[in-house]
Amino acid sequence: MLHRLLTLEENIATLKEMSNKITIEDIKKSKFDEWALRYGIFESIQIVIDIACHISSKYNLGVSKNYAECIEKLEKFNYISSSLAKSLISAIGLRNMLIHEYVHIDIEKLYSFLDYINDFGAFALSIKDSIK
Repeated sequence: MLHRLLTLEENIATLKEMSNKITIEDIKKSKFDEWALRYGIFESIQIVIDIACHISSKYNLGVSKNYAECIEKLEKFNYISSSLAKSLISAIGLRNMLIHEYVHIDIEKLYSFLDYINDFGAFALSIKDSIK
């Protein structure tokens, strides 16, 4: 799990760097940048899901029927705040859009997904604090 947290932190740093260097116009012009942004956000969300479900299982927080329930378990048992849980559950819906290639995502909407960077960071910090 620590390896996954490190990967998440690397992704956050890369996404922050990307958000400081690349504009929406750059992404509209470059399929490479669009794919980089899409994959970086997707992978970050997936890591959050993997960690949440791992903790839920490892610490017997209850059976989860879906990814959102893994996040809800972390909230219920005070691993993360309720506002962070709400945001991360929303990110799970974005992950589903990102993974399905047949779904067209507007570039401006894709770029707005960078708003989740701080939530990913808050998640990593909360989990590190709770597993010390």
